[in-house]
Parts: sequence; C-alpha cells; structure tokens
Amino acid sequence: MATIFTRIINGELPGRFVHRDDRCVAFLSINPLQPGHTLVVPVEEIDHWIDAPADLHAHLMSVAHRIGNAQQQAFEPVKVGLMIAGLEVPHLHVHVVPIRGVHDLDFSKADLNPDPAALDDAADRLRAALASGT
Repeated sequence: MATIFTRIINGELPGRFVHRDDRCVAFLSINPLQPGHTLVVPVEEIDHWIDAPADLHAHLMSVAHRIGNAQQQAFEPVKVGLMIAGLEVPHLHVHVVPIRGVHDLDFSKADLNPDPAALDDAADRLRAALASGT
C-alpha cells in the first residue's frame, strides 16, 4: 500500500509543492511547526533514512539546502532547522523548518489546523524565493 507521501507525489492527494525533480519533491507540511515548514521527500518509498543510498542522501540534502536558503530569504528566521525523524510516516522525509529557537522543532507544538490561506502564502513566498535564484 502506498504511503501518504507517495499518494501526494502521484497527485492522488493535494500538496503545496515548491520543488519537484525525478528523484524527490518538496512540499509544505500540512501540520507546520512554523510557517514555511517544508518536507523534502524521495519519490522512491524508503522507510528508514539509513536504508537510502548515499547518492540519494546527497541529493536530498542539496535540495534541502536550496529550500533552507529560500526559507531564510522568505521568512527571515534566526536559523533554518533540519531534522529526519521518520516516525509519523514510513517514507523518508527531511523536515526543513525556519526557526527562532530549538523549541520551534517540537512536534507537540505543530499547528494541527493551519489556515489554508497561510499555507498558500508560505508556498508562494518559498516559490518566489526559489525562483529568484536563492
């Protein structure tokens, strides 16, 4: 059975995409820790990050780096946090989160009912920053 991320990648479920290539996608989290919280997800279903080949890790980190630079430009956080937890969905994903402090990486504080307009705005801001060559 396909993971929820595969269903998003395949267009079966909606996603606010900010990046797509043949190896991975990046889309906004539906339960963001902070505005602009983005997931970088390989197209291939791999459950545990340690099972992914090194070249895929490098590609995911390259995309996460680009997303992080765009978040820095679009949201002006103190830092951009990066995390691989892998407990909530059995499909490797890298969380890239604009943060003011480590408390902004606490999943118990995720917005479980975000305003769709705010998510659309965050996606638009990230896409614009990415397009500007960040």
